[in-house]
Amino acid sequence: MEKKSANDTLFSEGQTIVYPLQGVGKITEIFKKEFKGNEILYYNIYLEVSDMTVMVPVDKAEELGIRAIVSTKDSEKALELISQPNEPVTGDWKMRYQMNLDLLKSGSVLDIAVVVRSLYHRSKVKELPILERKIFDTALKLLIDEIASSLSKSTEDTEEMIFSRLEAETEE
Repeated sequence: MEKKSANDTLFSEGQTIVYPLQGVGKITEIFKKEFKGNEILYYNIYLEVSDMTVMVPVDKAEELGIRAIVSTKDSEKALELISQPNEPVTGDWKMRYQMNLDLLKSGSVLDIAVVVRSLYHRSKVKELPILERKIFDTALKLLIDEIASSLSKSTEDTEEMIFSRLEAETEE
C-alpha cells in the first residue's frame, strides 16, 4: 500500500469541512501517528459547535462522509428547496424519524434542507415528539452553520434567512 503524505490528502490544513451529524469543522492539522505498529495519517478537526477536536484517519474521512463546505450555488439551492411547498410524509412518526435520520446521516446539504422543511411544517400542524424535535434542532443547526460558512454570513443572518424562507412557504 502506498504511503500518503499531507500533500496527497483530500483536504488541507485550515480547510473548513462538514462532518455529518457533527457539523462544520476546521482541519487544524494533518499529522502522522503510530497505531498498531503502522504510521497512520490523521486529520485533526476542530468542531466549534461542540467545542471538540476529533482525530480522523485520512483514509476513513470519505467513508465517514466528511466533505468540503458546499458552494454558494448549492447553498442557494438548499435555501430555494426550503421555500418550496412541503411534501406530505407518513403519519407514522417512527418511520418519519428513521427517514429523517437517514437523510441527516447522508450529510448532503439538500437532504438536511428537506429534513428542516419537513419537520418545520409538521411542527406548525402538531407539536413534534421529543426525538423529532431533536432531529429538527440538529438539522437546523447543521444547515445554518454550513450555509453561513458557504455564503460568508453570520449564523444570526443565516438563521433569519432560513426562517423567512420557511415562513414564506407557509403564507402561500
